[in-house]
Amino acid sequence: MTWLAITAVVLLTLALSAFLGAVLVGWLLRRVEPEGYGPGILRGGTWIGILERLAITGAVFGGYPEAIAVVLAVKGLGRYPELRSWQAEHRAKATERFIIGTLASYIWSGALGLIGVAVIAAIS
Repeated sequence: MTWLAITAVVLLTLALSAFLGAVLVGWLLRRVEPEGYGPGILRGGTWIGILERLAITGAVFGGYPEAIAVVLAVKGLGRYPELRSWQAEHRAKATERFIIGTLASYIWSGALGLIGVAVIAAIS
């Protein structure tokens, strides 16, 4: 029965991290920049955020915190050309959005991962 409970905790934590995190990070970004962005600014950010939250929460569960640095590096390197190509007046906004969204996403997924680990330790 314990393996079933652990599996349920892991799956629930991953789902909350990925999908509730998308809602919360989106809400935060709308508060930071209420006038919004035009189409095409940092496209794919929602999907990238979902995948990064899954990776980070999984890294916390797996006991590999160094994997978080790898996820951050891959995301930064992947977005760098796009952020660099913006005109100067838009670059600052896009960079700010990138940093705020990334930090909020990492805090959320890391916290949920730690809570999930604590719950698993309590039921084991």
